Amino acid sequence: MTAGRVLRRFVTIGFGLVLLWVGAVFWLGLLYWAAPPVSTLMLGRWLTLQPVERTFVSLDEIAPSLPLAVLTAEDSRFCEHNGVDWDALRDVVEAADGEGPARGASTIPMQVAKNLFLWPSRSYIRKGLEIPVALYLNLIWSKRRMMEVYLNIAEWGDGVFGAEAAAQKYFRKSARNLNAREAALLARALPNPLVRNPANPRPGHRALAGQLQVRMVRAAPFSDCLKP
Repeated sequence: MTAGRVLRRFVTIGFGLVLLWVGAVFWLGLLYWAAPPVSTLMLGRWLTLQPVERTFVSLDEIAPSLPLAVLTAEDSRFCEHNGVDWDALRDVVEAADGEGPARGASTIPMQVAKNLFLWPSRSYIRKGLEIPVALYLNLIWSKRRMMEVYLNIAEWGDGVFGAEAAAQKYFRKSARNLNAREAALLARALPNPLVRNPANPRPGHRALAGQLQVRMVRAAPFSDCLKP
């Protein structure tokens, strides 16, 4: 087999894999419009026989303080943008290092896109793939569904996924009974969920959560998209 034929075969295989991934994003996006979603991290743990704690709950079964805390901490323009905050993305990409843009470049739809269809490590390739998937999901889902999915697939500890499992593990209560302080502690744990413990926060984590509670009051008028 000549080098040209080998190259063409690799190109054909690569193109086929891309089409397969695009098809999976399209159909799973439609499926997850109603069905409980499964993140790539959860799937990876199941495949390697590691435990997964997750109980899917609707947004109505989560205290309003938690989605407000997450919106305020992670994506303050969540109700306004179309899935991508272009201004914030440009600023963060310009300030990025050689490993790619940091977490600050991601909106909640982009984080949902990453958690459902991509891999966790930082890179420009992954960030580039996040964008069209986030735009697609934002097009077919409501803002409430986007937040609901995010709060059910976010990692809040080793094998702990979703608001209900996190509330039970750290505060021994249902997600619907979380108060504002507990919601702020959970939201501030998200950037580093394997290190930050909401039930036993370090001083820095506690201070960030306190600041977030103040910001939540100011952000509340801009969270109307989360209302039924």
